[in-house]
Amino acid sequence: MIELSAFFKSVIDSDIAPVVICDINHIIVYMNPSACERYSKRGGKNLVGKSLLDCHNSDSNEKIINTVKWFGQNKNNNRIFTFHNPKENKDVYMIALRDENGELIGYYEKHECRTPEKAN
Repeated sequence: MIELSAFFKSVIDSDIAPVVICDINHIIVYMNPSACERYSKRGGKNLVGKSLLDCHNSDSNEKIINTVKWFGQNKNNNRIFTFHNPKENKDVYMIALRDENGELIGYYEKHECRTPEKAN
């Protein structure tokens, strides 16, 4: 059987949107290159191993904590809209990450751009 982890990492790393993956204790376990660049002024790749909660204000932290609790309440609770960023014209979601048994193992933030792509 082919090992898929290299393929999954490649998918995440090639995404132009920042991807910050956290465990259920809010520790940053991975940042793709786009996230490292976007958050370079806050430490970039050096944020890996640190708490995501240290990067947000108390209001945002409360929302993050409550969302992760909601993810844990039901295996069907996997995606929630968090906000629209009008400056970048994108919607932002929190997405649950689950193991092969459906148990919550972490989460990440997903950015979906509303502006049509113009690249060739």
